[in-house]
Amino acid sequence: MELAYTEEEEAFRARLRAWLDRVLPTLPPRPDPLDWPARRAYDMDWQRRLYDAGYAGLHWPEDAGGQGATPTQHLIFLEETEAAGAPYVGAGFVGLLHAGPTIAAEGSPQQRARWLPPILRGEEVWCQGFSEPDAGSDLASLRTRAVRDGDAYVVTGAKIWTSHAEVADWCELLVRTDPEAPRHRGISWLALPMDAPGVTVRPLRTLAGSREFAEVFLDEVRVPVCNRVGAENDGWSVTMVTLSFERGTAFVGEVVACRRTLRLLARRARQNGCWDDAAVRRRLGRLNAEFTALWRLIQWNVSEAAHGLRQGGTGVPGVGGSVFKLRYSHARQELYEAAAAVLGPGSLDLAEEWALERLSSLSYTIAAGTSQIQHNIVAERILGLPKGR
Repeated sequence: MELAYTEEEEAFRARLRAWLDRVLPTLPPRPDPLDWPARRAYDMDWQRRLYDAGYAGLHWPEDAGGQGATPTQHLIFLEETEAAGAPYVGAGFVGLLHAGPTIAAEGSPQQRARWLPPILRGEEVWCQGFSEPDAGSDLASLRTRAVRDGDAYVVTGAKIWTSHAEVADWCELLVRTDPEAPRHRGISWLALPMDAPGVTVRPLRTLAGSREFAEVFLDEVRVPVCNRVGAENDGWSVTMVTLSFERGTAFVGEVVACRRTLRLLARRARQNGCWDDAAVRRRLGRLNAEFTALWRLIQWNVSEAAHGLRQGGTGVPGVGGSVFKLRYSHARQELYEAAAAVLGPGSLDLAEEWALERLSSLSYTIAAGTSQIQHNIVAERILGLPKGR
């Protein structure tokens, strides 16, 4: 892994900064964070601007519609957009960060041509239909059924914690196509059109008051067989690709944001006198070391995936993503606990972004696979320990 920047990379950084300086002042006001239809429109407008400027799918392979940028250019892009206060992927995160990359890695040429360009242009939003009321962390026990009927599957079941279902056009959906098969077999990965007859979306309200995910009920929904990514009953292997992207690279931009938040928090501590407390300085210093280490781990994971791609592999992140996700989810919670200590009662005001982010941080040890699941993956697949009984 090369941590120094080349002249070419620094030139890329300069061009990006100049573009951000021109474009960011022209953006409309940010919408209410609880208004997801308005946020979708805002986020998709930003995605279109990235597309028109040649920054959409920066690190995606060129044959998937991306720019084929190096891992370092991708990380520079994330650093500079966050430092400039540019919008993040927002409502587009499922499509851009794991559904799209999964289709790029596992989809047919026809599927790549149909779904990837609208994702990159900011025209279609995806949601994730993995978890169920009785199959959250134990994803392989999912019960949503898909019965083959000619050139379609008839899908019946329910999903929960479906991110952005309220504003999504498509859903990456896991279904059981062979109920007699062992748990990790007989599963298929489908692209579900959210406007299909029989799809009912019931938004769920988070602790912070947002409706960023929902319950989704499927009542004999017909999904074309051509919408299946991968072979029938081999959806678990496709799912592992999705989860590798979700845990390995999808949180990259958020680490950049956390490092910026930590700098702001240190500034507030100096302003309100908390900096005089040695315990506060030690706490913030340790968090700085944590997020610096996480950033290095990101660089390693991204570089490893890129190296695999150059060697003829898929470019899918490895199991090191579980190490990153496990530590990042806890570090994020610790960051906002430290913010509460520095800001005092003001950190409880739900009108403030600090309070909303603190409440949101509580979900990170559950989202994208619980910490318990990540511990098992690290133990079994990295350390080689025997499976628990």
